[in-house]
Amino acid sequence: MQRKKCPHCGGELACYRNPYPTVDVIIEVESRGIVLIKRKNTPVGWAMPGGFVDYGESLEAAAVREAREETGLNVTLVRQMKTYSDPARDPRHHTITTVFIARASGIPVAADDAAAAHIFNEENLPQPIVFDHYEILQDYFREWKSDFHGGALTGRS
Repeated sequence: MQRKKCPHCGGELACYRNPYPTVDVIIEVESRGIVLIKRKNTPVGWAMPGGFVDYGESLEAAAVREAREETGLNVTLVRQMKTYSDPARDPRHHTITTVFIARASGIPVAADDAAAAHIFNEENLPQPIVFDHYEILQDYFREWKSDFHGGALTGRS
């Protein structure tokens, strides 16, 4: 907690610093592989589509929005995979990400914060992969990919 002075009365205000909630999406495309984007902004490198959750937005809605904004794909969320919270996972801020597994069809097209969007598999992952996304992808390939049988998640608010 930090303390600041009120600009109106001069009284002391408590200011809390909280981590930023984010989402990342592992998009499986027609059994061809997963979609990664090449980021336009720092840190530059390859990443899963994702971003910050807007105020008033559910994690699920943010995941679908970010996937569409960065890849042009309309995704169907299949499951929530895991949450990652290492304070050092993003060099810009302390973020907490919830990772979703989704399905889509078609060809990804880079847009918004993405300079490129391509389909990769475990054997041909690009470098460098930024944030903690390499670790997340290794968890996915080891623990979750084979469990990709279920249907879509239902919308939640």
